[in-house]
Amino acid sequence: MRLFRPFSVKRTLRPLAFISIWATLVLACEHEEKQELKAGLWRGEFEVEGEKIPFNFEVKAEENNTQQVYLLNADERVLLEGIKVEKDSVVIPIELFDAFLIGKKENTTFTGFLRKNQGTQKGTPFQASFGEAHRFETNGDEPAANLSGKWDVEITSEGSEPNKTVGLFRQEGKKLTGTIMTTTGDYRYFEGVTDGNQFFLSAFSGSSPRLMKGTITDSVNFSAELISAGGKSVLKAVKNDQAALPDAYTLTYLKEGVDRLDFSFPDLNGKPVSLRDDKYKNKVVVVTLLGSWCPNCMDENAFLSPWYKENKSRGVEIVGLAFERKDEFDFAKEKLTRFVNRYGIDYDILFAGKADKKAASEKLPQLNAVLSFPTTLLIDKQGKVRKIHTGFTGPATGSYYDEFVKEFNSDIDALLAEKKTI
Repeated sequence: MRLFRPFSVKRTLRPLAFISIWATLVLACEHEEKQELKAGLWRGEFEVEGEKIPFNFEVKAEENNTQQVYLLNADERVLLEGIKVEKDSVVIPIELFDAFLIGKKENTTFTGFLRKNQGTQKGTPFQASFGEAHRFETNGDEPAANLSGKWDVEITSEGSEPNKTVGLFRQEGKKLTGTIMTTTGDYRYFEGVTDGNQFFLSAFSGSSPRLMKGTITDSVNFSAELISAGGKSVLKAVKNDQAALPDAYTLTYLKEGVDRLDFSFPDLNGKPVSLRDDKYKNKVVVVTLLGSWCPNCMDENAFLSPWYKENKSRGVEIVGLAFERKDEFDFAKEKLTRFVNRYGIDYDILFAGKADKKAASEKLPQLNAVLSFPTTLLIDKQGKVRKIHTGFTGPATGSYYDEFVKEFNSDIDALLAEKKTI
């Protein structure tokens, strides 16, 4: 009598067992091949002009088996969607800047390049590590001074005249955040540290990474270098609680004898749109000059889009005149459609031409000049231009942004309260 049956693959592994093992092997291979980034915090470094520029991002796994990436800068979280995995490569699109991060993921590292879709160069190299939340390496020295407050900052780039700006910084212990305001807009969110008499700040929200490294002379003076792919600039700063820029409502104005704006540009369907159209008659109109490539324009439309949804029933309209990287309608339509979708824009966006201030000035000859993207015009019910604001002070400027929003709402309220005269 046989006490046991000899092992037999044929007898032991039945069809369902074969299917189960096969499916497990296929899924394992697919998982290994996909090489998704680990969910959690990452720290990266770009190599620019011989310098390491750190940046932070977070990877989140979604319920539909996809991933999202958030670029992190102080209080800012920039969402990047549409992550693609191609064998051992990961591609992270940065759609609004027409760029992408592409690299190879190996266990807890991600190494590659920041590339522009329109560029011909190899790109800006980077390397990132999983599980690291800090931004800068430091010696741990106590800060030589507290940089919190307002500063007169003179920025000089090679071959150009000094540019007078205002620095806004906030220091909590060794942590340092801030931005720089100019007459055309702000530098958005910087984040970093102080270390003895040195400080380091960086920013990357999808366009060019930036590094500011400085030396604290004393409690009211510092010098620094500002480094990006565009080159290096030198900063000299003096603390000044009264630091201020020229009034943003005085820089761009109508030429003498002119009281209104006149234009006709195509919308994204190719239909010509003008302020003479019935849609805009007897209404308060906000006209903004923008570009889908422009970070300050992104900040402005992130404000205007929900504001318009809440206020359009009051008799106010918004129209955006977009100046893009190429003077080609199909190219502009693609970029602007992304822009519209990203910010949920319900108002008209028109293609006005190439992103060149001189060319834009020629398209809008009623203005003394187009000095900045964005530039925002407030027009009354008679069709007359009442105020023009050059640049945009975004949320990174804190109280300056709050003040802009307050004044904007006050101006709109006043214009809406005016009666239409025949």
